[in-house]
Amino acid sequence: MKKFTACVMLLLLFCCGGIHAQTVEADTVVGDASPVVQPTEDRYRVVTNRFWDNWFVLGSVGGHAFFGDYGTVGDFKGKLSPDFNVGVGKWFTPGIGVKLQFGIGNSRGFSKEENMFTQGESMLADDGTPYWETKYKWWDLNANVMFNLSRLFCGYEGINSDKLMNQFILSAGLGALHHYGISAQRNEWAGHLELQYSRFFTKKKAVSLDVKLYTTLFQTNFDGVTIKQTGEGSKWFDSNVGIRVGLTYYFKKRGWERCVACPAPVYIVEPAPVTNVVETKCPEYKSFVFYVFFPNNYSGRDDAPIVEGDAVNAIDYLASGIFTQKKFVDDGQVASRLKSGASLNRLATTDVPTGKANAEVSSDGVARGYEMSKSPISLEMDAASLEAFKAREGYYYAPVYGGNKTWYYRVDDETKNQSLLSGDNYKETASYALNAHDGLEVVKQNMKADPESDTYSFADVYAAIEGEGGYVGACADSATVRAIKDIFENGRILYVQAEGLATSQDNYTGADAANIGHERNKTLAFNRAYTVVKWLKGNENFRKVVGNNFSLNALTDPIATVTDESTRGLNAKLNRCVKVKVHYVIE
Repeated sequence: MKKFTACVMLLLLFCCGGIHAQTVEADTVVGDASPVVQPTEDRYRVVTNRFWDNWFVLGSVGGHAFFGDYGTVGDFKGKLSPDFNVGVGKWFTPGIGVKLQFGIGNSRGFSKEENMFTQGESMLADDGTPYWETKYKWWDLNANVMFNLSRLFCGYEGINSDKLMNQFILSAGLGALHHYGISAQRNEWAGHLELQYSRFFTKKKAVSLDVKLYTTLFQTNFDGVTIKQTGEGSKWFDSNVGIRVGLTYYFKKRGWERCVACPAPVYIVEPAPVTNVVETKCPEYKSFVFYVFFPNNYSGRDDAPIVEGDAVNAIDYLASGIFTQKKFVDDGQVASRLKSGASLNRLATTDVPTGKANAEVSSDGVARGYEMSKSPISLEMDAASLEAFKAREGYYYAPVYGGNKTWYYRVDDETKNQSLLSGDNYKETASYALNAHDGLEVVKQNMKADPESDTYSFADVYAAIEGEGGYVGACADSATVRAIKDIFENGRILYVQAEGLATSQDNYTGADAANIGHERNKTLAFNRAYTVVKWLKGNENFRKVVGNNFSLNALTDPIATVTDESTRGLNAKLNRCVKVKVHYVIE
């Protein structure tokens, strides 16, 4: 038992060490007096729960074959026995846990030596050697470390996810075994190794049906016989090898979050020299919020160059871009086909570089920017509209083509070749000016209020950051722009949060459409937030903000359910956005 006690202590130390290494700690946040969500989209990172979360109970029945020192004696049927097992356990992370089990059963076999375990009359082997049937009654209390192989290799699937409904779990541990039903007191150690297949039937993953292949390794004198006595048999272990079927019930809380609310940060102020003057001015900590709204399926990733070959600036496209920001390469071919009525589908197109919205001026009859005015951004592809635009701007605008698919505004390279459920549904025919100051009241009425923060429009913030001339000046409010500039000039930006959002709408109709659409929209939400953060990081007003104080919040499920089938309705437009919250201090 001394050996067993030492082994159990080493096992527990191993468990604790492994669990500690996977603990996720929230980043330090400075700049807001309220809890701040720290996100991660890494499926291998989670926030560990409280001690009383992620517990489970289990029970199983099965049968096994015993292999002792005289494993070759007698028939195989005489070595089979049933057993029963119950237990309780806890998962510390999705991949690592522990369980304590109690098992009871017996092991049957044969022996050429008569001892306390033999029973009945002796029999003769084929070579004439007498042997006896044996029966070993026992109960076993064992502790095991568990490794969820499915989650360790594939990552944690998330709460209420229909992924990883089939899981494989490897367990290894030590047990204290007691023989009963014999005249002498006898205890020994046992080693346990188990491979478990668990099948869940609901996304809650509250109950699993388990099939377990296992072996229990005993001391070589488990059957009362040693190789020293017989000169044959097992040198290392006696063992049970078997299979069990059972159920496991998981108590709430069953899952793990990928975000954690940090405690309110503490602002550390360098102590000033002690004087007799009472200081009445204290730092003022405040925040403001603005939303950036995006066209359907558009995130701005790898799109809308400022200058040919230069880095992407999708923000300028949202502020003042024209239609798809693409044009046909050969104006002569376009003019010829427009006269003959031929299709323009096969003609080559190229990007039209985006310009700063504070420098661009509005062309007569041409809407600029997405949701920046009451006019929709889409343009007609008929000859009259194309010719009228050519006369004003000097080129023929072009749609985004992918095979025979036509999009009516700019999309990512990753999405432009997707099939359209309906061409009309992807053409902007209405605008609510959600990105402009004129649409700010609509935004405030429909988005969740943030009473601790001022709310500005995207146009207001763009004008304050980039300059309020040109087209954006007509879409922003001059008094609001001055207020934001005052924050930049007299305050200090502490922390910036960006949360991307996408709608439940998707155009994929193939196999596993619901899951594929869900994952595509999660990616859209993340990329939209990344687009806005990248723009802010590159601006002089935000250069002093430490990189870790930009929070790119990939929510656990950043999808808004939209029942309207149209992607042009107000509900759909409101939920294709990025919410940005800027925390600052006026010192």
